Amino acid sequence: MDLKTNTIAGWVLGAAGAALGLSIVGGMMFHDERPEKMGYAIEGVEAEGGGGAAAEVPIASLLPTADAAKGAEVFKKCAACHTINQGGANGIGPNLYATMGEAIAQGKAGFAFSDALKAVGGNWDWDKMNAWLTSPRKFAPGTKMTFAGLSNPQDRANVILYLNQQGSNLPLPAAPAAKEPAAGDAPANGADAAVNKVEEDVRGDTGSIANTGTPAKGAPSVDPQAAIEGAKAPR
Repeated sequence: MDLKTNTIAGWVLGAAGAALGLSIVGGMMFHDERPEKMGYAIEGVEAEGGGGAAAEVPIASLLPTADAAKGAEVFKKCAACHTINQGGANGIGPNLYATMGEAIAQGKAGFAFSDALKAVGGNWDWDKMNAWLTSPRKFAPGTKMTFAGLSNPQDRANVILYLNQQGSNLPLPAAPAAKEPAAGDAPANGADAAVNKVEEDVRGDTGSIANTGTPAKGAPSVDPQAAIEGAKAPR
């Protein structure tokens, strides 16, 4: 191998080494990692280290404004596994006619419910159905139900109202009572009254100044000489 060939080979090796080094440095500088703060919200991704979840809205407060027709649309997500007509056959999941108010994981023409759901006990009331539709796996860990749940509270209210109209017709639960003001709110009300009193006093003071203010010395109204000098001044 002659000198020229050695030189070319050296340049090739040097270039390859430089490219490898740049690749490593670039990877260190621009590594793919979740940013500390997301640039925009991504549905279904929770912020790391965030505070507790938002307070859950009671289902009883949403049912009075729920729409059964919209619930029927939401139920289309369930229709692949469930029928809801009276006398409908069980499928992958049980027929859901007259489910509201019924004992949990019982009946339904002998449908094979999971032991996890059987262990819950009780009846399908408004709160239990809301919890089930929020997350079946959290409501009954080990359930055979693979549906992830409905994250939108209003969607759940709509579909629960629709379910109730299919053979159950339970009376709607009473809406939660309005929250009573905390004891610490009283001073704030007193403070508002004090602010109103100050505003009234200021308006009263302003009126007094306008009516009883004393003209300054040298004003034409109290100093005749000043009035004469003013009359002589060029216009």
